[in-house]
Amino acid sequence: MSLPQRSGRPAGGATVRTAAALAAALTLLLPLNAAGAASAAEPDVPAADAEVRVNTRASLGRMSDTARGVNTAVWDSHMNDPEVAGLMKAADVGAMRYPGGSYADIYHWETHTAPGGYVAPGTGFDAFMGTVRATGAQPILIANYGSGTPEEAAGWVRYANVTKDYDAEYWEIGNEIYGNGHYGSGWEHDEHADKSPREYARQVRAYAEAMKAVDPAVKIGAVLTTPGEWPDGIVGEGDPGDWNHTVLSEVTDVIDFVSVHWYAGGAETTAEDAMARLTRLPGELREVRNQLDRYAGADSPRIGIALTEINTNTGGAMLTARPNGLFAADAFMTALENGVFTVDWWNTHNGAGRITTVDGETDYGDMGMLSSGVCTGDVCEPAPNTPFHPYYGMKMTSELGTAGDTLVAAESSAQDVSAHAVHRRDGRLSVLLINKDPDAARTVDLAHDGFTPSAAAPEAGRYARGDSDITDVTDGTVSASRVTVPPYGMLTVTLTPEPGTGPGASGAEAPGTPVLEAVTDTTARLSWPGAAGAARYLVQERDGAHTYAVGESTGTSVTLRNLPPGSTHTVNVLAADSSGRLSAPSTPLTFTTGTPPDARCAVTYHRDTSWGNGFVATVTVRNLSDTPVTGWTMDWDWPTGGQSVSSGWNAGFHQTGKHVRVTAPDGAGPLAPDGGSTASFGFVGANDGPNPDPTVFRLNGAVCSGG
Repeated sequence: MSLPQRSGRPAGGATVRTAAALAAALTLLLPLNAAGAASAAEPDVPAADAEVRVNTRASLGRMSDTARGVNTAVWDSHMNDPEVAGLMKAADVGAMRYPGGSYADIYHWETHTAPGGYVAPGTGFDAFMGTVRATGAQPILIANYGSGTPEEAAGWVRYANVTKDYDAEYWEIGNEIYGNGHYGSGWEHDEHADKSPREYARQVRAYAEAMKAVDPAVKIGAVLTTPGEWPDGIVGEGDPGDWNHTVLSEVTDVIDFVSVHWYAGGAETTAEDAMARLTRLPGELREVRNQLDRYAGADSPRIGIALTEINTNTGGAMLTARPNGLFAADAFMTALENGVFTVDWWNTHNGAGRITTVDGETDYGDMGMLSSGVCTGDVCEPAPNTPFHPYYGMKMTSELGTAGDTLVAAESSAQDVSAHAVHRRDGRLSVLLINKDPDAARTVDLAHDGFTPSAAAPEAGRYARGDSDITDVTDGTVSASRVTVPPYGMLTVTLTPEPGTGPGASGAEAPGTPVLEAVTDTTARLSWPGAAGAARYLVQERDGAHTYAVGESTGTSVTLRNLPPGSTHTVNVLAADSSGRLSAPSTPLTFTTGTPPDARCAVTYHRDTSWGNGFVATVTVRNLSDTPVTGWTMDWDWPTGGQSVSSGWNAGFHQTGKHVRVTAPDGAGPLAPDGGSTASFGFVGANDGPNPDPTVFRLNGAVCSGG
């Protein structure tokens, strides 16, 4: 976040079976669809509004001990109030980021000063660490890049981890440094004469060297732009590429994580808008991982992704209101399901802004989770540390699970009902349902793949209109197969497994995370750490909340064959014991196949320029066959739904959905054999969200090499 709001003061060797045969084998292990059985037995039961399918065999990763986080700022006089630690502990907050957004680049830790800004009494580093420890959390600390030095940062590491033994692990190098004016818009303080991404990368290396010389165990984070958000794709004068590509090409060997921020829009973005725009976040986070894969290669899995700031907007209305509580719960879980290890809400306290009425309640225009107790005109917030709705949204996610539990796939048939699920280490299954309809309750049928619920009554917690906190539901209206979620409400349902079922009944432990050892255009060789008690392993691919088997091995590696060129796959590995009972799934691996090296054509796709939500690209094709090609067509599919061709030249263009077909212009001559000539065309494109390059191009239906 760039600046705090103000209200009188600062605020803010294996065999492979056919997929069909293995799928049939796994089907025998799946439980009956409880909701379907109920419908057959009770034909008079009204139909549900939505169906949610949960698949405990489709792991999305493990929850980290830093999963839920908040930002804290040195201008916040309430940041260390005793109530704060209690509230954050109750919501299972595991990370607290300090000293607060853009203030980090003017803040000097040793003198506890921020020239040009306001520092509240009682907000020094040791006081902050008292709150962190009382919460049971970990600090995420931002070293001063804008007006600091590597030596100053190293001194902070020495004080924190040697002198005080705080074991502060996560250290970012600056905040939003891409906002230093290099791209024409500047809010981030940066005293370096050279404000380019290349200089930032050089300095990150210097900071990392100095800080790790003091404590080699610290994890260093570099600041990236979020793909699809400004200034992603923009190349500054004299730069070899945009911010992310320039920085990552220089630092992946010295960093341990990257830090990105995500706000759904500007000051006029409503929470309803934000909840709709949240569908962009998975693709944007996937592109961050793609960029890490490109520059870090096999070392990419070591580098984590931290979403260190998130909120609906950057200072408008609907910030403390109930819709933003729904957004908070949905956003925390969406980000965690898509590969980040911490999600940090902006902010703990922030200060009142524009006053509006939302859902019958006063919205204070405050980006904080807790009230600052300040006023806008004659309208005053409630007492300091009174939780706003986003706090309860975050707290609701703690009802799902804690560190070490497994995030699993959940899919809703209704656009206005979000679903998230966690398979707990003790075998229970927790599901969070979020009803974004302000007017109508939604009746939801629950289907469970890989999980058999017991006959015991589920535990249920609700946060909806009329609730002052998360409220237990004990009226018998919640079952393992059907629940009703109030309008603008959230409901968690926790089910116990039928005895003798699930991973707890298997003699095999969960396998380790698979790694990609080799990949071609049609094959992928995977390996994984073995699991105790395993007699064999099954490799399964995930498509949403559905899974199907693609490989089997008695060892700890397998080669998947007959994969489409340029296709992306997400797989888990499960272990089966000698009786065939399946373990919990491994954490997932996502990979993309390549293009054929001996193709009959070659394509070069080059983005000439970008401006955040649009770009210009040039495509060049060569015919590598031994015969001429006349009257050619070129086809590709966009990786995301937000990419499109707006206009083009030197060819004809037609797009249907994600698919683009380009036809040779009238009068075009043949493409000479053996690469003797080329055809080039260009276009203006648009992107709403991330803008990854297409992975496969086809000339007259034949897959080309390159891309």
